[in-house]
Amino acid sequence: MVVKLDFYRKPPTLVTRTAAKLRLIGLRYLIPKQIYYSIKPFNKSMGKGLYFLRLFLEKLRKKVFFVRMRRANGTGAVFKLGGRRRRPWAARVTIGWDIGTGNTSKQQYKYLGTFRTRIEAETALDEYLQNPYDLDAHRLTFAEVYEMWATEYYPTLKNKSSTRTYTAAFKHCAPIHDKYMRDLRVSHLQGVIRDAETGDATKGRMKSMFNMMYRFALIHEIVDKNYATLFVQKVGKRDKKTRRPFLNSEIATLWQWENFGVTDIILFNLYSGFRPSETLLLENANINIDRWLVIGGMKTEAGTDRPVPIHEKVRHIVLRHYNPDNKYLFCNEQKEFMTYDQYRGRFKKVMAMLKMSHTPHETRHTFISCAKYKRMDDNLLKRIVGHEIRDITEAVYTHRPISDMIDAMALIDYSGEDLPLNPVGWEWD
Repeated sequence: MVVKLDFYRKPPTLVTRTAAKLRLIGLRYLIPKQIYYSIKPFNKSMGKGLYFLRLFLEKLRKKVFFVRMRRANGTGAVFKLGGRRRRPWAARVTIGWDIGTGNTSKQQYKYLGTFRTRIEAETALDEYLQNPYDLDAHRLTFAEVYEMWATEYYPTLKNKSSTRTYTAAFKHCAPIHDKYMRDLRVSHLQGVIRDAETGDATKGRMKSMFNMMYRFALIHEIVDKNYATLFVQKVGKRDKKTRRPFLNSEIATLWQWENFGVTDIILFNLYSGFRPSETLLLENANINIDRWLVIGGMKTEAGTDRPVPIHEKVRHIVLRHYNPDNKYLFCNEQKEFMTYDQYRGRFKKVMAMLKMSHTPHETRHTFISCAKYKRMDDNLLKRIVGHEIRDITEAVYTHRPISDMIDAMALIDYSGEDLPLNPVGWEWD
């Protein structure tokens, strides 16, 4: 509570030499001892019954003193820290007592923080008392909140590829790893995305991660506001005109160089329709050599763990790489999981060697384009490549034998002349 003292009225009687008590409006207020020691007695004979000197009143007649009441017991404390500090005022609350031997006890404190002014510290302490929160949670950094969120969220993901994308996104957030989650604002989030040296896909994943982390933080009362929803991350559109299927003549060249680099994996993708990332995740345990089936896939509910017949033309490639001692069918040179970046680098080497210009995903474009050209049943094609079937009759009530998919897969044939396939986005000249 703040009281304005009028020094032109009769001053209070000074009771002690260190402080004085003032009765005003029925309340007691403490005059700081600094004021007392700055006052000279009117005359020596007055002793403790001192009055303020008129000279002192003249010097202070335009100044206003604010004298604060002592905080009530149990409402925390605000005090000034020693030394020269930019934030000299501290606020703390008692969280318990440490009972020692001989009936001795010691208070245990938790600090709310440090502040520039006493008013800021008092305000923060009052807000805490009105709406108490977990003081430890408010000191969690961005990296610590990420670990808490990842521990809860990652087990819900169906494949490790998604986990790796979020892990990569987190690494690009290094500038804010050690900042308190409560102190982050839109400028921090936008800045770390803008300055990240990565592609639009990873930047989009960073924004998605921020959204989920802030929802997690709100639920656990780590933050009071979701700043991730206050801005939109624009992701550049892919240039679909550059998607160009492989020509039959190019596939024939790939067969001639089958043993060079990852050419055999490229051929497997051309005859299976798998996404490159799905191919790299295929496990030996999910390959049935007797029935020539493989179970794999990711990304969508329809595409996850779908059975796909192994085309007759690439069965020898599967046998060459098949090894029950290894977890994955297609490994790197160290017999470990081949990441997409590793595969993409090896893919580019093959393209440069054979003077071709394609992207890893264009093998899937080629497979689907060929299937359409060969008049493969649309629903069977969607089952093979893992696209959603919207027709209720086909998706729910129709149960296809695996022989239908094997027959459909046999339609894929890249022999002969080049198919008259135009790139996506092709227009009339």
